[in-house]
Amino acid sequence: MSVFDVLTLFGGLAMFLYGMRLMGNALKEGSSGALKRALEGVTNNAFKAFLLGVAVTAIIQSSTATIVITSGLVAAGIISLNQSLGIIIGANVGTTVTGQIIRLIGVNEDSSSWLQIFKPSTLAPVALIIGIILIMGVKIPRAKTIGSIAMGFGILFSGLLSMTNAVDSLAETGVFEGMFSKLGENPFIGYTIGATVAFILQSSSAAVGILQAFSASGGLTFSATYAVIVGIYLGDCVTTAIVCSIGAKAEQKRVGAVNILYNLCKSALVLIVVGVLKSLGVLDDIWNSVATPGSIANSNSLFNLACALALLPMLRVFEKASKKIVKDDPVHEFKYHEKVEALNTAFFSTPALALRSCYDALLTMFYASRDNISRGLDMLRSYNDKTYKAVQDEEDNIDQLADRVSQYLVQLAGYLTAEEHVEILNHYYKIVNEFERLGDHAKNIADTAAELHERQTPFSEIALSELEIVEGLINRILDFTEEAFKKRDVDAAYKIEPLEEVVDDLVVVLRDNHMTRLAKGKCNVVAGTDFMDLLGDIERISDICSNIGLATVTRVNPELANKTHDYTYFLHSGRDEEFNKEYEAAHKEYFDKINHLLKTED
Repeated sequence: MSVFDVLTLFGGLAMFLYGMRLMGNALKEGSSGALKRALEGVTNNAFKAFLLGVAVTAIIQSSTATIVITSGLVAAGIISLNQSLGIIIGANVGTTVTGQIIRLIGVNEDSSSWLQIFKPSTLAPVALIIGIILIMGVKIPRAKTIGSIAMGFGILFSGLLSMTNAVDSLAETGVFEGMFSKLGENPFIGYTIGATVAFILQSSSAAVGILQAFSASGGLTFSATYAVIVGIYLGDCVTTAIVCSIGAKAEQKRVGAVNILYNLCKSALVLIVVGVLKSLGVLDDIWNSVATPGSIANSNSLFNLACALALLPMLRVFEKASKKIVKDDPVHEFKYHEKVEALNTAFFSTPALALRSCYDALLTMFYASRDNISRGLDMLRSYNDKTYKAVQDEEDNIDQLADRVSQYLVQLAGYLTAEEHVEILNHYYKIVNEFERLGDHAKNIADTAAELHERQTPFSEIALSELEIVEGLINRILDFTEEAFKKRDVDAAYKIEPLEEVVDDLVVVLRDNHMTRLAKGKCNVVAGTDFMDLLGDIERISDICSNIGLATVTRVNPELANKTHDYTYFLHSGRDEEFNKEYEAAHKEYFDKINHLLKTED
């Protein structure tokens, strides 16, 4: 044995772990949208949830990721703790798929010709070649993601090859033979080793993969490996529980607690059954048989599947136990605390879920700001102290939401690799500021109403009637703004700009009308300044909606991102027929209403 053999072993281990992480991250990145929809669609049927957990984990190659994402969905209120239980057990079964893939290292030269294709020495270079071609030479969507999956797969198998070659060299020294014999004599040692390795690596798949690589030495037996496999279950679930508990609410921590309880029961069940079968002589034929990558993969899958079927009926017991272990959170006073809780760092590994949480919070901000605008305008005619207090409280909520979303987006940025996700994040970062400004102007309108009430200087009936006409146009703009953001509706976004231009025209006319009324003594001079300020807030609201619409247009048409000024100038210059048509129709509609109002006044 030389130091070079040891270096080769650990170098292969490093390649294996990196390849597994690269492949897993790319799989999560590429399937995040489907993953989000699948997990959100879980039902109260425990068996369906179990199958979903198996499928999702088999796809993303990580039970830890599946369970952490599930805990985030529980925290966000998208699914309940009860609905998550089947997913947790399914995730423990789904993670065994990785071991079945890694068993390919057992394919040898004596295998049938078609199986030679699956030899790691064949798969590794093929996967690496495909991966580098997709990453560097193909410019189609998702090529980089698929290329990363292939590269991870190739690096993983290259690492396995290095490890098995090093193990073969080290096996000749007799060191492994002595070490492995002790594992067979004392299952507790194997259990402890398995738990420790899985805890350190934070991956049961990686721990089982390493065990499979060591089995290439031929010194491992079933008696030496089964306890290691069982120990891996505990080490992995403790890591998962720790990740689920960082900065988490009670329901989220309970997901991690259920996973630990389930794996403790699973470990005990396997150890007891294996012990009973051994004492009955059922396992005599395989007890000292040489373990292979295939037999280890099969044992792992069999243990997990059998325990899952046996323990599925105990889901309610696990749920009740977790609630006794983890106490309820204190009651939150913040109105939108569930939206804030949904901004969970557990979703960083699955950007589609993280961005969906941001979307929900942003939509909540928009609705809250719009409601405040409506309340503020209503108070100009009929002031109410409770309504004014409600506007103030809601503005505080909007500000808190804006701060949390902004912070979350900044944190999330470092985890995004897909260009699509980066574009969405940049879009949301612009929008959060716009929605906060909507809330600010809503509060300004409410403050104006409060000042008018306090001074007992209300606007004249004609001024209020003019404002009602403008309010109708503002509501129409807000409708299109909602559609533009909510559904990424470009048609709705296009309709905002001509209406915003009509608002600008109306504001000019209303200011002139108000100055005329002031000159004739028809309006209170003290209220005159407030009226002008109010028109300024209304104009700013329409400007903000224009910015939101423009952000939607540029997100769908990225080529306009650096040409927004030229784009808006082109529209306002009268060279776009559709814009002109929309503008002229809206201009006639609302100015006819103003003119009719003025004639009625005269």
